[in-house]
Amino acid sequence: MEKTGGKPERKERRDGGRDQKKRFNKKNDRRPQNNDQPWEPLTKLGKLVKAGKVSSLEEIFKFSIPIKEAEIVDFFMPEDVLKEEVIKIKTVQRQSAAGKRTRFKAIVVVGDRNGHVGVGVKVASETPFAIKGAIRKAKLNIVPCRMGYWGNKIGEPHTVPVKVTGQSGSVRVRLIPAPRGTGIIAARVPKLVLGYVGVQDTYTSSSGKTATIANFALATYNAIKLTYDYFTPDFWPVTKALPVPMAKNSKFLENYEETKKEKKD
Repeated sequence: MEKTGGKPERKERRDGGRDQKKRFNKKNDRRPQNNDQPWEPLTKLGKLVKAGKVSSLEEIFKFSIPIKEAEIVDFFMPEDVLKEEVIKIKTVQRQSAAGKRTRFKAIVVVGDRNGHVGVGVKVASETPFAIKGAIRKAKLNIVPCRMGYWGNKIGEPHTVPVKVTGQSGSVRVRLIPAPRGTGIIAARVPKLVLGYVGVQDTYTSSSGKTATIANFALATYNAIKLTYDYFTPDFWPVTKALPVPMAKNSKFLENYEETKKEKKD
């Protein structure tokens, strides 16, 4: 068989000469977008909040309605009220067939120093996206903290009302009421979380692998959530049952899309 000289003919590529790489789809992009577009609520709670049918976060907590949009928290707590702080940024690695995959893990706490706090943990390929995602998760996880007294009820509440214990992983954190003027007797991480709640005096006791910062922060957060789980005598009086905001404003939610289209027209 005779060999022809020269280079072999190049076959035409079906992709039009472009490399067959995964196309970036904006719809599937989970990273926070920096757009200044007005908030368009997607949940029933968000629609009621934007319309002014829900007056405060306390009304949401009263009916145990889950918050699924961070903009709801922003609506009631603007930037000058709700503060955030990054507790820790660390790298995490995952072994794959192509080698080690390095990502960034951010742990963030948000709070108004007046009885509300949230902790968020997020892993992303870049540090800014991890921080923004953790802030968003912390806002979705925001919970109220019940404040109390040690001894006589004089002045403003300053400590936790009862002994509470929170756990995350192997870490256990116990919060104990303390006299006024004691301060927050705790390690760096629980002290930071309790400071954003607004607790002034408390003793703490921790056990487990407290070097795991994420579990240490989440254990403190879980302990704070339990402050409203204890029914002390001041919660014993019978209260009148009120309708849930969704049931109370059912007609508004039914006509929401129609009124939205009318406003656009």
